[in-house]
Amino acid sequence: MERSAISRQLSADDVWAALAHVPDPEIPVVSVTDMGMVRDVAVDGRRVTVTFTPTFSGCPALHVIRESIGEAVRALGVPDVEVRSTLTPPWTTDWIQPDARERLRQYGIAPPAPAGDTPLITLDPEPTRCPRCGSLNVRMTASFGPTLCKRLYVCESCKEPFEGFKSV
Repeated sequence: MERSAISRQLSADDVWAALAHVPDPEIPVVSVTDMGMVRDVAVDGRRVTVTFTPTFSGCPALHVIRESIGEAVRALGVPDVEVRSTLTPPWTTDWIQPDARERLRQYGIAPPAPAGDTPLITLDPEPTRCPRCGSLNVRMTASFGPTLCKRLYVCESCKEPFEGFKSV
């Protein structure tokens, strides 16, 4: 099939399916759609616009996410792709898909607790379960991990270090 024929028949569902294969550049076991970063897909003939919200406004992987989304859509034969980032509404860990939370745990990252309806970021860490042994007997060793969205912990039961998502 010609690229132009593909782009004429392209639906938003096709684009969403392609984006489901775009990994989060910092956590490759989940995609940008698993993380709830993709907010909207608009198909207008041979033009596709994808709007996404980064997990943090200062996310250092912002350009990588934007480029990866654009590449995935262009691979569908779309000649005109616009990738927009928006900070409104701000991303929340409540947008992470349930099956992605389990993949995070299996990868060794404690998934976040529900953020709830409060618009404020809590400074007190929520109870965190060790992703390896399931114990709540954990100690936070650093408020900031390798990325701003995570904290560092050590499990006092199995003695393993791990990262945990902050609930935002």
